[in-house]
Amino acid sequence: MQETQLFDGMVIFTKIVELQSFSAAAEATGHSTSHISKTFNKLEQRIGTRLLNRTTRSQSLTPEGEVFYRQCQQMVNDAKTALGMLDNKLQQPSGKLKISCPVSLGLRYLQPVLSKYLNLYPDVTLDLDLSDRHVDVIQDGFDLVIRATAQLDDSTLVCKRLRSFKGYTVATPEYLKQYGTPTEPAQLVDHKCICYSNLKQPTRWQFSHANKQDTFVDVEQYVGCNSSAMEVAMVLDHHGICRLPEFTLGNLLDTGQLVTLFDDYHHTHIDVFAIYPSKTYLSAKVRAMVDLLVTDMAKEQP
Repeated sequence: MQETQLFDGMVIFTKIVELQSFSAAAEATGHSTSHISKTFNKLEQRIGTRLLNRTTRSQSLTPEGEVFYRQCQQMVNDAKTALGMLDNKLQQPSGKLKISCPVSLGLRYLQPVLSKYLNLYPDVTLDLDLSDRHVDVIQDGFDLVIRATAQLDDSTLVCKRLRSFKGYTVATPEYLKQYGTPTEPAQLVDHKCICYSNLKQPTRWQFSHANKQDTFVDVEQYVGCNSSAMEVAMVLDHHGICRLPEFTLGNLLDTGQLVTLFDDYHHTHIDVFAIYPSKTYLSAKVRAMVDLLVTDMAKEQP
């Protein structure tokens, strides 16, 4: 007997015994009576033993069938238990959850959500990658990636928008006092600019105005950096003009340490997305995290 045929017919056999009828077993399993009969006959032929004494009006287990039925029943129950354990495992968040998130966004907005998540689901462990780099969700093995962007790349991944932040063009009052305050974006070509190198075109800055065409300015990069935290530090030390999302700025605008430029232009909108591979067979740990992000991030909306 081939191992691939080892369990063939056992479930149907137990159904026939339990329901005392081939036709009832057929109805319960969604098969035709002829299919049930053929499957049972193949089972008897394969093991070389008569399992049932059958007449046109009744059926009963043979002694060998009685022993075989008890073993089959145990295996079917064990399989149901295994599936139940797996289903429970899928329903209850557990295991390691690997997440990537930009540093500033993670420290200020994600950390409280993660703390709440761990309190709710103690069987989950977290593997956090706080980095401004553009990670590959699949290649780098992440369960979930939090991404902040003004324009999301086309993707086959699931992208759920969590919230939106404004993006500002900023500088210190000291820098502007020394180098002058630009009143139009085109004047940025005469200034030192701090550029975010994780962007595809870090030195091309776009500005939108209600009554004008969009303006694109190719700025001179004085400092190029792949970390928004470092950008903030450099602009605070008066090294140039920078474009930054509000989640990196804290209270720097309220305290006057930084000031915004071009306020008659539309501020850039930077959307934050939860990105994950697929909705199909989505694990409970990821689903629970996404649900919590959606509810808790929305609470932060102004």
